[in-house]
Amino acid sequence: MTAPHSQQLSQIVVPLLKGVLYREQGEALWQGMLDLQSQVRDYVAVLGLELIVDEAEGYAFLKSREVEEDGPDIPRLFARRPLSYGVSLMLALLRKKLVESDATGGSTRLILHQDEIYEMLRVFHPTGSNEVRQRDRILGDLEKVVKLGFCRKLRGQDGMVEVRRVLKAFVDAQWLSNLEKTMKTLAEETR
Repeated sequence: MTAPHSQQLSQIVVPLLKGVLYREQGEALWQGMLDLQSQVRDYVAVLGLELIVDEAEGYAFLKSREVEEDGPDIPRLFARRPLSYGVSLMLALLRKKLVESDATGGSTRLILHQDEIYEMLRVFHPTGSNEVRQRDRILGDLEKVVKLGFCRKLRGQDGMVEVRRVLKAFVDAQWLSNLEKTMKTLAEETR
């Protein structure tokens, strides 16, 4: 591998290790990732990672490869963190909203006001609880979703949030099924 080629590979892999790489971050970086896709896959495979690319949606990210039962136990580079009930519920509802938006054939961007997100989630919280505290909790969960990279706040548009399309890749049918099972278990335990 030549030095310029190695340097170009590093310029692609390092942002991927930091998080999701979006086409809108820069056409040159995006095109470089597409051109060197097989080399990136080989490089990150050594670290136990897999490159996921969705050219149509314009994003790429790394995820830990599933460990085979009889395969070697490779340490995880990315720690798994359990999500709180509120964050999990918000991700599921935002995913549903994204699918509904796609079905209507409107804009490819889903932009919501934080008040819409609050109203969407409010019905899942106990009635009679302190509404100010409830709003603070839901907006706190929204901040966590933004930090996770599934949403981003729009500059100069107070309270407006864009739901990132990468959410569809993370919150898939299996994830939703697991969430549903967890919620049923919690409901049974509280009876």
